[in-house]
Amino acid sequence: MHILALVAGTNSPSNADTLCDAFLAGIRDTSPECIINKLRLKDLQIKHFETGYYHPQCSSEDDFCRLQELMEGTDGIVIASPIWNFSVPAHLKNVIDRMGAFCLDDATRTRGVLPGTPSYFLFTGGAPIAAWKGLMRFTVSHVPESLRYYGASIIGKFYEGRCTKGKGEFGLVIADRPAVLKKAHSRGRAFGYIVMEYSKTGILPMHYRIMRKIYTFAQKIAAKI
Repeated sequence: MHILALVAGTNSPSNADTLCDAFLAGIRDTSPECIINKLRLKDLQIKHFETGYYHPQCSSEDDFCRLQELMEGTDGIVIASPIWNFSVPAHLKNVIDRMGAFCLDDATRTRGVLPGTPSYFLFTGGAPIAAWKGLMRFTVSHVPESLRYYGASIIGKFYEGRCTKGKGEFGLVIADRPAVLKKAHSRGRAFGYIVMEYSKTGILPMHYRIMRKIYTFAQKIAAKI
């Protein structure tokens, strides 16, 4: 099976990248032969979105064509990102906008064409978990919801807070949190089993199939309004 991981962390080393590595290690435990392509968006040259790029045949001269090729051939998607000022880095939002070129139908640009691809989202931030539950998860909800709109299936989200060394002092802290890395590894294993079954049968667990049908039905209703 193939996994595509997009890391939006801008620092080196990066908390989001470290969390993603633990998650991907869990996936490898389920399928050692799994092919994982991890792209750090800060290392890619992807032009800013404009409507001229809304074409399924990638013809740009930047790195987006490579990303598109990997996305179209993947069985599972992992997105890892820090949360800066209640949102994600701009290069992640730009990639999501550019994805509309091949993730939406040609006729109306309103129907997602990804085949229910299982997707998981990892977030890191400076605020505690209470802030995530109370507000921050809503401010970044556009990321998983965009992938759902494109036809992907949201399998889960993971948030790790207090990712600062002190007040106003940024740096790598997740590497020193074995309990967090173990938890991310466990989540990766669970996701890996889902993707492995999906890659073989094209079928997701019942819960996710029901959620997908409900969302598709809601889209059809909204299109008629």
